[in-house]
Amino acid sequence: MKIGVIDGQGGGIGKYITKELRKAFNDRIEIIALGTNSAATTLMLKAGANEGATGENAIVQNVPSLDVVVGSVAILAANSMLGELTPKMAETIGGCGALKLLLPLNRVGIKVVGVMDEPLPHQVASLVEMLKVYKEDQKNV
Repeated sequence: MKIGVIDGQGGGIGKYITKELRKAFNDRIEIIALGTNSAATTLMLKAGANEGATGENAIVQNVPSLDVVVGSVAILAANSMLGELTPKMAETIGGCGALKLLLPLNRVGIKVVGVMDEPLPHQVASLVEMLKVYKEDQKNV
């Protein structure tokens, strides 16, 4: 299973997600770090991503080949992350056929109704559990 972790700005969220995915799945998944900037990509690589690439073209070219896309809900919002996430990136991510597991962090003025406001570690733990279920379901297809 090929999972793309998308992050920007300081890369802390992507780093944490990557670290927790690697801890939960060891080498049973391939993690691709896709940063809107090199700092984010570098942190995700240090946290255990198999490969990494940076910028709009890297994201637009790699997202269609992913099985799962992971990040904050901001990766669907054009011009989020202080403008680092371009409209073309948001369109590609939103339009790809991959399962999207998104953390409902309210940094871009998007509030997801019905979602409890939880600390990042709790949200990532839920994300990992959802991915375990999805991975198991894919084995049974």
